[in-house]
Amino acid sequence: MQGNNQAVVTLFWPPHRVDVSFNLLVLLLAALFMLLYVALRTMSALFSLPQEAKRWRAQQKERAMYGALMDSLAHLLAGRFIRATKSAQNALAQELSLGLLAADPSGHAGDHSVSRSRQLRSLAHLLVAESAQALQNKALRDQHLQLALVSSAQRHAQEVREGVQFRAARWALEDRDADAALDWLTQLPQGAARRTLALRMKLRATRQVRQTLQALETARLLAKHRAFSEAAAQSIVRGLALELLNDARPGAAAAGLVVARRKRNAPCPSWWSTPHRA
Repeated sequence: MQGNNQAVVTLFWPPHRVDVSFNLLVLLLAALFMLLYVALRTMSALFSLPQEAKRWRAQQKERAMYGALMDSLAHLLAGRFIRATKSAQNALAQELSLGLLAADPSGHAGDHSVSRSRQLRSLAHLLVAESAQALQNKALRDQHLQLALVSSAQRHAQEVREGVQFRAARWALEDRDADAALDWLTQLPQGAARRTLALRMKLRATRQVRQTLQALETARLLAKHRAFSEAAAQSIVRGLALELLNDARPGAAAAGLVVARRKRNAPCPSWWSTPHRA
């Protein structure tokens, strides 16, 4: 506005009359607007304090939850299995508290989604079960194993469920229960069952239950995937073939080796075509 503006605004308030400069009126209106704006923002901040407090508590619980989960993993890797169990159980308690806070319509749980909640719960149960396996506490291990399977039953937690099944199969092998290990491996999806980890455990389990032909086929797949060095693969396959010859009947052994050779597209030795004499 120009300084030589001589405009005047007249305000009538009977029986009074007030003459105010136009420039002064504009300044007064601007000041009134700023005052109202500050007052509204102050009231909004004042009324949102409970919600901000709930959001802050949710963030603290979420940080404590992830911190306890990382502590559990660190203790497990360091061989402190009791501390790992306690930290994982603390993470489960924090997750439950955060879930109750998220279920409250007036509460805020940040970015704590349902899918992440199930994955974290499954991992925490798996850490407890892993620690219990190291401590030979099979009752606690089986309890948290089932809880991990239940938590990872949803489709979005498929990767976690496969990891739980892999660990269960490995625990069965450690307990010398090859049949249970094979049962866990058969529950895997088709793609997961052909991974190197699954084939290694299948080879170990089939050798324990004396399924030599199945072990030979598994060793062939592992050699194809280059899971072993060339010399190690040849040694394992040769040992299994000799074991098959020693354990099976002569005719059945030769037939089994022929099938194995044909699946590998490898020629059969010349001595197989020679008829056996009594």
